Amino acid sequence: MIVDEGPLADAVRELRLVDHHVHGATTADLDRAALEDGLTESPWPAPPGTSHLDSQLGFSVRRWCAPVLDLPPHTDVEHYLARRAELGGPEVARRFLTASGIGRFLVETGYRAGEILDPAGLAATAGAEAAEVVRLEAVAEDVVARGTDASRFGDAFADALAERARTAVALKSVIAYRYGLDVDPVPPTPLQVRRAAGRWLKERGPLTDPVLLRHLLWSGVEHGLPLQFHVGYGDPDLTLHRCDPSLLTPFIRAVQPRHVPIMLLHCYPYHRTAAYLAGAFPHVHLDVGLAVNYTGAASRAVVAETLEVAPFGKVLFSSDAWGPPELHHLGALLWRRAITAVLGGWVADGDWSLTDAIRVAGMIGSGNATRVYGP
Repeated sequence: MIVDEGPLADAVRELRLVDHHVHGATTADLDRAALEDGLTESPWPAPPGTSHLDSQLGFSVRRWCAPVLDLPPHTDVEHYLARRAELGGPEVARRFLTASGIGRFLVETGYRAGEILDPAGLAATAGAEAAEVVRLEAVAEDVVARGTDASRFGDAFADALAERARTAVALKSVIAYRYGLDVDPVPPTPLQVRRAAGRWLKERGPLTDPVLLRHLLWSGVEHGLPLQFHVGYGDPDLTLHRCDPSLLTPFIRAVQPRHVPIMLLHCYPYHRTAAYLAGAFPHVHLDVGLAVNYTGAASRAVVAETLEVAPFGKVLFSSDAWGPPELHHLGALLWRRAITAVLGGWVADGDWSLTDAIRVAGMIGSGNATRVYGP
């Protein structure tokens, strides 16, 4: 099916997207090893004689990113890397970020932020706008790094989060990585928080204590900002079956009276479950951001499955790109192609009108994010 022609394709191509969950891009020069590392969720090298670039994502880079660097589609890896080096990291980043057509980035800054562009740098390079999404666990870890004791942790975290939330558009949790989504939905007591903080301060490792993690969640709820959750697919630090969003249902129920938007990110392979939750609860939304990049040419199937039961006003666009700016560009390009193919197929079959298809594409691409997060 040709997805690049016609009024729907034109409308989708012209959308200034709102990427509601993204990280910064690198402007560093990347050799083959560094590029491969940025295009996989695995922390280990590919087996001898193979490459992480032999993947849906790797093939998408050679097909869709090569032309942005003035190379023919499907160029080989060696020519791609040589051209990348010739242009230099800053120019590569500028090309891909501007080519994405993303007009606003909501940037989560809690992961290896020193290696990538901050929100202001991302916005300046892309000629777009940017705002910050604050990671709860990173705030808690910063509090401990600056020095506190168990008795003062609760107040110190509350003060630090209030300061960070003051200018943020959303908060984000990686409890899926640190523990799992099967967390007790009840807020812990101050005594429980002090005891858990004492255990953590003795261990001095990453924050994995479920008592403190749910304290962070409920502290976030108090600010009323949209609360984002990593769900499903990710690197091996997580245990996948504990990242099923259905496990979060008791917490979702508990939060509903607070009218705090719950944003389920990425969701693969649980995107159908997330879509159900978005349909069942008024404050739940979802995206399939990370999955679109990693499924590449198969991404239209993931997008179609997400739209089976999810209300169209609850689905948002994101790229979840971090590092290589190819990911920021591809996240947008592959989503545009997928949504055009899926909605265009329904229009061609007579099930949808063209007007509705264009309207829904605009809702998912930017309108829903603007409504949830504000302009």
